[in-house]
Amino acid sequence: MRTPNPLSAIPQVIVLGIAAMACLSSGCTRWIANPAMAGGSLLGVNTPALTTTTDANGVQLVAAPAESANTVHQASQSERYVARQYPSTAPYVPPTTYVPPTNGVPATTNAPPSNYTTPPSLATPPSTYGNSAYGVSPAPSAPVNAPAIQYGAAPQYGAAPQYGATPQYGAAPPYTAPPQNVPPTTTYSPGQNYGTPIAPDATYAAPDPIFPGTTYSDPLSPPTNYVPMPTVREADLIINGYPARTGRIMLGGAVNSDAGVTGQITLDERNFDITRWPRSFQDMFSGTAFRGAGQTFRIEAAPGSDFDRYTINFADPNLFGYKPVSMSVSGFLVDRRFQDWDEERLGGRLSFGYRITPDLSVSAGISGQNVEISRPRVLGVAPLDAVLGDNELYSGTLSLKHDTRNSPIQSSEGHYFEFSFEQAFGDFDYSRFESEYRKYWLLSQRADGSGRQTLSYSTQIGYSGEETPIFENFFAGGYATIRGFDFRGAGPVDSGVSVGGRFKFLNTVEYMFPITADDAFKGVAFVDFGTVEPEAKLNSDSFRVSPGLGLRVAIPMLGPAPLAFDFAFPVNKADTDETQVFSFYMSLIR
Repeated sequence: MRTPNPLSAIPQVIVLGIAAMACLSSGCTRWIANPAMAGGSLLGVNTPALTTTTDANGVQLVAAPAESANTVHQASQSERYVARQYPSTAPYVPPTTYVPPTNGVPATTNAPPSNYTTPPSLATPPSTYGNSAYGVSPAPSAPVNAPAIQYGAAPQYGAAPQYGATPQYGAAPPYTAPPQNVPPTTTYSPGQNYGTPIAPDATYAAPDPIFPGTTYSDPLSPPTNYVPMPTVREADLIINGYPARTGRIMLGGAVNSDAGVTGQITLDERNFDITRWPRSFQDMFSGTAFRGAGQTFRIEAAPGSDFDRYTINFADPNLFGYKPVSMSVSGFLVDRRFQDWDEERLGGRLSFGYRITPDLSVSAGISGQNVEISRPRVLGVAPLDAVLGDNELYSGTLSLKHDTRNSPIQSSEGHYFEFSFEQAFGDFDYSRFESEYRKYWLLSQRADGSGRQTLSYSTQIGYSGEETPIFENFFAGGYATIRGFDFRGAGPVDSGVSVGGRFKFLNTVEYMFPITADDAFKGVAFVDFGTVEPEAKLNSDSFRVSPGLGLRVAIPMLGPAPLAFDFAFPVNKADTDETQVFSFYMSLIR
């Protein structure tokens, strides 16, 4: 038979055909059928390396080596997964690697590679296949110190196709097993159940404590190289939500002792989208136009007997995506008929806010308005005559708020603090600052949280510059400032006209308690005290003190704000003050 030269070019199709026939004849279909074993070899199949030998006639024989149990197991178990859960409590011992059925082969040979297996120094002698300490080991049936494997024809595969004589490469070098690093016998002192092993051979290096089965000097503390495993589980979360009703039209009315009778028509949308213009007639009536961005749009008309108010407001609570930056734009027209003059304000305001924490926020804004003063009741009052007609007023404002109240309506715990600074310019140039602080203490409550008894204290301090116009002065008197006095009836007076002051100091101490078990009726006892002065000083002759009692009535059909009825009796006042014992109102806060 003619022996082809192995160094000559052999057509690739013949090589592929011979490889396929060899695999089919030797039972290699297991590797072909299992896609998990695909590697970088021909046909995407991880075939074993062929071994060669030469018979007595000089004919080269080709055969595949015997399959190791490790290779067979990996081929059959490559699509199995092991779920592990790592504890976070010390001492940490990694879980044992999953060991499938061995079929008589030692577990150390069958176990898939893992970071937690025995290190190479204590494992089975490394194999020469792949030049890796964790490569394929020799057949487990052979002893560790067995002589070198003979590269003859493997009888279990049958005779391989004969290719003729080939150049001899020499006999394979004999395999010599490396010396074994056998751990010495561990002994313990009498009565010792655990602790550091006593190794008689000083040259023996104990295995790293991270491997299973190692004892520690202190069973309650982890080893020094302990690395905690993550305990946070991550998973994809898909949320399907449907928007609730966010728009509303409200019709109502109100009456109080300061502003008379007022009607109200409000259009409010809390999920507004200013960029979502209607694309069709269907969008106009289906509720999809101008909705979906979480913005606020509100139009309000409140005509009344003593004042008219018309406002439009747009606000975006998250101006730049999910960042805590807000923006608000508003326009207003307010016509108020006071006792001494009529006042009409037309203007707008732009402000930006930043939420530092859920309770703390800062804001900055600029506003401009035209204030028209008309129909004065008394002529010849210098502060009033100076502002008759139109007045252009612009201002910039900075404010800081900290609010920890548990509810803005009848709070029982927490506090509210606000500080603002305003610089006005235009027809009048002046500076102004205001500060307000409210504190609430919960004294007692029932087991279900009802029947709360609350003690509260509030104070307001403000000061404005010398060029402050009369319509921007501070005023006191009425339910929102000092009860027991007429609206704007507790302050400086010039020729019978309430001109207000540039300094205010107003305080309230109030105790609220339940009257009925359902909290529909509550009683209050309070003391209002303070003053408004032309200058920043306190005058004992004009310092107002007004204690009193009140009733709060909660009617669900009228909303969360209760009806308030208060009786106050001034015990200290100025000679020019106008008193009013009874006051009533409906409001979120005083």
